[in-house]
Amino acid sequence: MFDGDRRDNRRRSGRGGRPAGFDPTRHARRNEVERDINALESFRAIATRYDKRAYVFHGTAVLAAIRLWLRR
Repeated sequence: MFDGDRRDNRRRSGRGGRPAGFDPTRHARRNEVERDINALESFRAIATRYDKRAYVFHGTAVLAAIRLWLRR
């Protein structure tokens, strides 16, 4: 179903390519967020959610985010 939607949007635009509603800035930001979430999930404790309490999980996620931030 999704491929058909893309084909229809390409036909409507006349020149082909991306649908008329494509925003490159928004797409780039979304891609960045997805890559950051995937990097966070590379930490085993976050990917498997071993922590029993929400505040402990939150602390683990914050610590992992800080470690990723310091690596860059």
